[in-house]
Amino acid sequence: MTKGHLIPAIEFCSRHEIEFSFINSLHEFGLIEIITIRQTVFLNSDELPRIEQIILFNKELEINLEGVEVIMRLLERVHQIQNEMNILKNRLGLYEN
Repeated sequence: MTKGHLIPAIEFCSRHEIEFSFINSLHEFGLIEIITIRQTVFLNSDELPRIEQIILFNKELEINLEGVEVIMRLLERVHQIQNEMNILKNRLGLYEN
């Protein structure tokens, strides 16, 4: 990961109209990673869609962080299962042809 892929957390917060403490809470719940460089907190740009999804669940759908944590873990598991199914379909396709 390079510095070019880091977004200052305070800038992200101001653009999304959220408190910086919300980012800290997400980190404490293990939902996101933060990077601290010289007392400045950064977010990995690869995680921005995930963070925006979390914000949607929390702010728009009014789901508390415990619920968001469960939803995010379930979504990760669904994606893993979908990937496994695709691999198995591809293997099966080799034998059917």
